[in-house]
Formats: sequence, C-alpha cells, structure tokens
Amino acid sequence: MQFYVYAIYSYSTDKIYVGQTKDLVTRLHDHQHGYSPYTSRVKDWKLFHKEILPTRSAALKREKQLKSYRGREYLRSLLGGDTD
Repeated sequence: MQFYVYAIYSYSTDKIYVGQTKDLVTRLHDHQHGYSPYTSRVKDWKLFHKEILPTRSAALKREKQLKSYRGREYLRSLLGGDTD
C-alpha cells in the first residue's frame, strides 16, 4: 500500500497545511468541504505538492520533515512568486 505526504496552500490566509494519508482524493475533499478541523474555516485550499511513500512510517517521517523550519522553506520555494 502506498501513502501520500501532501501540502496544500490557501491564498486567502497565506497558510500551508502539510499532512499524510493513504487516500489523497478523499482527504483533499475533506479539506475543501470543511470536514477537517484545522482547515475547515478556509475554503480555497489548493494542492501544490505531493509525494508517494511506501509505508505509513515513511510518510510520517517525511511529514515531520516538511513541517520543520527547513521543510517549510522548501515548500515556500515550490510556491515561488505565487504567494503574492
């Protein structure tokens, strides 16, 4: 089974959310429709990064890396000038 680590971005709040899941389509739907507590107040989340990993433990490790200061810098660099 494969797992996804993903990052979504809200233009209205200039926030990045990083998560992991085994069902990316359903998880993104949950974010867009307010079913996820942290992201429920914002409706403009857009997927801008995803990685496929072979195990949940690998996904959790990568999620933690992306949530670190350097990981957030990396994700911001992927957004480039799109955050202005």
